[in-house]
Amino acid sequence: MAQHQSTTVWKDVTLLTMTEGYGLIRDGAIAVEGSRIVWLGEMRNLPAAYDNAEIVSCAGRFLSPGLIDCHTHLVYGGSRVAEFEKRLSGMSYQDIAREGGGILATVRATRDTDENMLYFSAQKRLAQLQKGGVTTIEIKSGYGLDLENELKMLRVARKLGKSSSVDVITTFLGAHAVAPEFKGDSDGYMDYVCTDMLTAVMRENLADAVDAFCEDIAFSTDQVEILFTKARELGLPVKLHAEQLNDSGGAKLAAEYQALSADHLEHLTEEGVKYMAASGTVAVLLPGAFYSLRDENLPPVELLRKYDVPMAVASDSNPGSSPVLSLPLMINMASTLFGLTPIEALIGVTRNAARALGLHDRGVLEVGNLADFALWDISHPAELSYQLGGNLCVGAVKDGKIIF
Repeated sequence: MAQHQSTTVWKDVTLLTMTEGYGLIRDGAIAVEGSRIVWLGEMRNLPAAYDNAEIVSCAGRFLSPGLIDCHTHLVYGGSRVAEFEKRLSGMSYQDIAREGGGILATVRATRDTDENMLYFSAQKRLAQLQKGGVTTIEIKSGYGLDLENELKMLRVARKLGKSSSVDVITTFLGAHAVAPEFKGDSDGYMDYVCTDMLTAVMRENLADAVDAFCEDIAFSTDQVEILFTKARELGLPVKLHAEQLNDSGGAKLAAEYQALSADHLEHLTEEGVKYMAASGTVAVLLPGAFYSLRDENLPPVELLRKYDVPMAVASDSNPGSSPVLSLPLMINMASTLFGLTPIEALIGVTRNAARALGLHDRGVLEVGNLADFALWDISHPAELSYQLGGNLCVGAVKDGKIIF
């Protein structure tokens, strides 16, 4: 094997490969050439070809794949702290939305915020998530609800991906709510989303996927199907906000269109689970929103297990229902609130999160994958579910380069 100057060996480490369960390799080492993993295993088996490689000692810590936050709304203007107070006073999320608050409140603030300010505010939030070991993140639009502002949001998300050491996957969520200009005409707005908006998004190559909010306060399954049909024609994968507030049949629709994921799912039925299992659609669980909204309907984790539906976990970082800036906190909440085992929760922010974004080169530590790592100061991997608050992440690597 030829030795290359760019080869680095990370040693004195316990590897959490996440290939099967934790995939533990104690007293391990991992060799990186450029941006890719070229070898990993027990240190005693390190090939002699790496004798002259640069060595980085991990001082006995644990090394996992870089975390993947597969559902966020990180780009937005304004704040919804006043609504937080209203919810604590007894108003429901739906009632606030019907009063013109909720998503539409953030739409007004986002439209009033220029691109530079949106970028700088989102950059600060991204930096906080990165400190928790995130190396890949999905960012949705959906707070513009008109052509100019949806494009503005997606441009900001693309810029974040180019300027930061985190990979940004962008999702077009023009069908997040009915724009105020189309009040009372949701069909007309969906037509606008599918023609004017989606055409412009594709022309500027601003989206990697298409999403929608399928609920009685947003869009019906029939309306979402029009969008999904158009997305399929354009070659874009789809995903769906489904069964968060009601059983809308969204999970079944998502599965019929081979959606990458169906997200939230607090009101998911066994029928919907079966459809997702047949299509391979990932269930993305969002405990931050469940916690913030004080929901009482748990996603059906036992049914998802029964039918072997892969479960991912994400922050749903947004100003209204999940003002979360820590993915490790979501690991804890997925375990304490939803009953995921520590292994399931960590798989949820690594291997299954990658699958929820259609990514096949990360989420597990194996030869050929991106050298995206998070380094943890722990003595057992279950501490990532056990610890509530604080930050156990003491280092991160993206594409073979040390971030911190």
